[in-house]
Amino acid sequence: MNPACASGLRCPVCGGALALFGRTLRCARGHCFDLAREGYVNLLPIRKKHAADPGDGKEMVAARRAFLQAGHYDRFRQALAELCTELAPPGAHIVDAGCGEGSYDQTVLAALTAAGRDPQLIGFDLAKPAVQLAARLVPGAMFAVGGSFCAPVRDGWADLLLNIFSPFAAAEFARMLRPGGVLIYAVPTPRHLFGLKQVLYDAPYENPVQSTAYPGFAPLPDRERTVTGTLTLDAAAAGQLFAMTPYAFKTPAEGVRRLAGLPSLTTEIGFRFLVYRRLSD
Repeated sequence: MNPACASGLRCPVCGGALALFGRTLRCARGHCFDLAREGYVNLLPIRKKHAADPGDGKEMVAARRAFLQAGHYDRFRQALAELCTELAPPGAHIVDAGCGEGSYDQTVLAALTAAGRDPQLIGFDLAKPAVQLAARLVPGAMFAVGGSFCAPVRDGWADLLLNIFSPFAAAEFARMLRPGGVLIYAVPTPRHLFGLKQVLYDAPYENPVQSTAYPGFAPLPDRERTVTGTLTLDAAAAGQLFAMTPYAFKTPAEGVRRLAGLPSLTTEIGFRFLVYRRLSD
C-alpha cells in the first residue's frame, strides 16, 4: 500500500477527499474506512452493491492470476507498459479502472519506476478477491474495492487512466481524469480467442470491431496499438483461460466437454489499445 496515493481517493458516502490516519481513511465529514490486512480499502457504496459478492468470483480471479503470472499474456502486459511509458508524465497519477488481480499494474508500475517516472497508481475493482490479490502483488500501489460507475477516485486526480477489458464508464472516467489526461482502453481484436471459441461453440463468431466515439474524449489514432499472436496451451492452462473469461458462464455443456477432452489448445490472441485524450470542460 502506497500512503501517498491515499489522497487520490474519495469518500463513497459524501464524495469528499480522504486522508490517511494510521490504518484508517477519513473524510472531513468524519466518514471512516479501515484498511484491510493486505493494505486495500473497501470503498464500494452499499447502495451500489447489487450482490453479496459483486464482480468476478474467487475461481475466476484465481484462474486469471495463474494464467497471467505464467506469462501467457506477457506480450500484452509489456505493450501496455511501453505505451504507458510513452504517455505518462513524470510523477504520473495513474488509475486502473477494473484492475482485477493486479498483474497489468505490476508490469506498468515496474516499467515506469525503472524509467524514473516516480508514478502513483490507484487500482479498483468490484471483486474483493481480486483486490486482495492485487494489494499483495503490487504493494507500491493503492487498491480499493469499488466500481467504474461509482469510482472511488477524486475529480481530476488521474493523468492516465487504464481500462483493460472492463466496462466503459465515460462520465466517471472523464471526472477522474484531468483535462488533457489520457485514457488507454484495451479491447479484443476480432480473432482474439477464436481457436478457443471453435472448440466451445458449433458456430464460433468473431468479436465486433470496436472503435467508438465517447463524449468528453478525443481519439488519438496515431497512438493506438494492436498486439496479436498465437498461443499453444497445455490442458491446465487452457482450463485457466476458459475459467477466466465470460465464456465460462455461457458455454453449452458439450463445448465444455470438448475443451476438457483436449490435451492442448492453440488459439489466436489479440488486443487493441485504443487511446483517447480527455477534452477540456
